Amino acid sequence: MDERWAEQPTTEDLARAGERPRVERPDQPDIAESEAARAEIRATSAPGAAAPVEATPLFEADEAERFRSHWTEIQAGFVDEPRQAVEQADKLVAQIIKRLAEIFADERSRLEGQWAQGGDVSTEDLRVALQRYRSLFDRLLSV
Repeated sequence: MDERWAEQPTTEDLARAGERPRVERPDQPDIAESEAARAEIRATSAPGAAAPVEATPLFEADEAERFRSHWTEIQAGFVDEPRQAVEQADKLVAQIIKRLAEIFADERSRLEGQWAQGGDVSTEDLRVALQRYRSLFDRLLSV
């Protein structure tokens, strides 16, 4: 295995980091797998809701490009080493999730630091922060 991937966390590592026990719910269907549920969600979307806002970038351009380059390498390696490619894909996704958490935590910490010092955070700064949260939220729950 390529050594640069050896020390990368996996999605399982990230899932277990929260220390919240996983609850199996075999009695409930997986909504993500149900086309009928997707159709219902689309049909019951609030009429008159605001038009979708263009997604705001979650990463700086150079960082996003590095992630894309790694993905391209992983895909290219699938033909020769499919299992290793899937393992690397898992680690890349985990790395991206971890990085997203760091970005949002840093942004929140910066805002809270301003509040703690009695500083006034501009409505524009708060609007941009909320827009980034909404962008991530919409992408994660896209149907």
